[in-house]
Amino acid sequence: MRTPSGNKVYGIGAEYPSAAALYEAAKRVRDAGFKRWDVHSPFPIHGMDDAMGLGKSWLSAAVLIGGITGLVTACLLTFGPSWFIYPLVVHGKPVNWKTVPAFFPIMFELTVLVSAFTAFLSMLIMNGLPRWYHPIFNWDRFSRATNDGFFLVIEARDPRFTESEAQQLLEQSGGQHITVVHED
Repeated sequence: MRTPSGNKVYGIGAEYPSAAALYEAAKRVRDAGFKRWDVHSPFPIHGMDDAMGLGKSWLSAAVLIGGITGLVTACLLTFGPSWFIYPLVVHGKPVNWKTVPAFFPIMFELTVLVSAFTAFLSMLIMNGLPRWYHPIFNWDRFSRATNDGFFLVIEARDPRFTESEAQQLLEQSGGQHITVVHED
């Protein structure tokens, strides 16, 4: 979508006077059927995930897979050489399941290490980071988002997005300083 001047439109945003007003506006936008939109506030707002209709994050599944991968890797790296490749009996110590407790620290540490790296990298990927520039920074009033501003932005890539409908919804929800945000 482009403006008459030829600028590509990122979305349309509104500023709200308080966290409670932003919370109520989020519920209205969710109920209107929009899927591509976000809220910005200087602090977390209790219950905003429910107001936005967000489900459970998939991050925990990625971390579980990373942890299992770390555990399996540790088991292969410890049991493989000591039981199958080089089964060496030293001072009468067994080469069977009785040696498992000796490998617990390795299994624990590798599980935690791979889980932590998986969590970090998955979080970056799921959030689309690193992203050095965001079109919302073109909106002058948005600099207040880290201080005392509460903002809601409906993206133009939303299938339901029309400028008039989005602007009307933001006005009805109590939005102020409603602005079309450009990509450029």
